[in-house]
Amino acid sequence: MNRIAVIGAGTMGNGIAHVFAQKGYNVNLVDISQEAIDRGIVTISNNLDRMVAKEKISESDKTNTLNGISTYTELAEGIKNANLIIEAATENIDLKLKIFKELDMHCDDEAILATNTSSISITRIASSTRRPEKVIGMHFMNPVPIMPLVEIIRGYSTSEETTDQIIKVAKKLDKAPTVVNDYPGFVANRILMPMINEAIETLHHGVAGVTEIDTVMKLGMAHPMGPLQLADFIGLDTCLSILNVLYEGFKHSKYAPCPLLINMVTAGKLGVKSGEGFYDYSLSQKAEKIADQFAV
Repeated sequence: MNRIAVIGAGTMGNGIAHVFAQKGYNVNLVDISQEAIDRGIVTISNNLDRMVAKEKISESDKTNTLNGISTYTELAEGIKNANLIIEAATENIDLKLKIFKELDMHCDDEAILATNTSSISITRIASSTRRPEKVIGMHFMNPVPIMPLVEIIRGYSTSEETTDQIIKVAKKLDKAPTVVNDYPGFVANRILMPMINEAIETLHHGVAGVTEIDTVMKLGMAHPMGPLQLADFIGLDTCLSILNVLYEGFKHSKYAPCPLLINMVTAGKLGVKSGEGFYDYSLSQKAEKIADQFAV
């Protein structure tokens, strides 16, 4: 399994392409937008430059990694002959179902279809294909090049053979594959999102300010990043989407998104991606300084 296609050139997609190419895989990075692809390649190149500066890799390693990535704007062409296809599109069920139907139509019969979804049912995604036994969740953490965890999610019909193959692939990337079952939010976000939501509720009710809440969690709980700053980096729209999946899946009030989060997303305050969330990222140097804490 050495021919990989990654669908989506955004934050997660370009990170996934980066780690596969750095380990010698041939990677096709696919996106309908050439502009998104160009931004993705620039991000990969910048991250590789950081690694060279920190003497983690050589210049030739950087060159080989970039040479290992081909780019496509046509889905059928980009997934041709791929052994493993990883979807990393926006966290939207209708979009993912549409993509997986197309992947199933155009890819090789033996290809494994993985999704980087952080909350949407693998079983439901698999039901849109003719190969549910070959559909699996492969949830990377952000930033992909340095976070070791890959949450491997088995859908109802995912075969043991598919699960074993994906575990082996994750290990070849020097990641730590952790197998979980298919329930809303899986493990990572079922635990993380209620914490972030509660931090937003704490702010909403005036218990403390943004920096105070984050300081308590960083210095008191040894978290490397406070929950509000983390929400900004994840994207407040993504947080809201995941909370909605959890709430719809469990029908429990503890997963109901805080009204403040809903209002911020409605107002377009999405965090780092929009330049403002709980923190102001309009000054690029400030954003880069914060991001560098977690850069490769």
